[in-house]
Amino acid sequence: MAPELKILWEDWADRDLPLPSYETPGAAGADLRANLPPEIRSLGLTLAPMQRLVVPTGFRVEIPYGFEMQIRPRSGLALKHGITLPNTPGTIDSDYRGPLGVALVNLGAEAYTVHHGDRIAQMIVAPVVQARFAVVERLSETDRGEGGFGSTGKR
Repeated sequence: MAPELKILWEDWADRDLPLPSYETPGAAGADLRANLPPEIRSLGLTLAPMQRLVVPTGFRVEIPYGFEMQIRPRSGLALKHGITLPNTPGTIDSDYRGPLGVALVNLGAEAYTVHHGDRIAQMIVAPVVQARFAVVERLSETDRGEGGFGSTGKR
């Protein structure tokens, strides 16, 4: 059974915009839309090259305990305009109850305007496992050993 996310609209939000939605039957991510405050809806939010800002979605969520929400870039925005997330994937924990905003960054060469209702990111709901931590005297050996970045080769 799929987990249920409870959504609470902000008082100022445009409730005519769709809730997060899966655009195809096989989609892993549900699209999130920019839900801009009334005073800037007609203008949009413009990101200059290398600028970061938080774009509001107009709601808050209650994520079931044992799950998280991951916020990821939309591949088309990233490829065509350089619009991505500076902290991808962004994690929303199950105990967070504040406004859901999406941190965007413009890595493109030109300014980009986010318009009211634009699909700006996608969210993935995933189970969470919390680990236990134990201090030990040594770790088990592997073929890779201490090989770090690039140690497994290019091909």
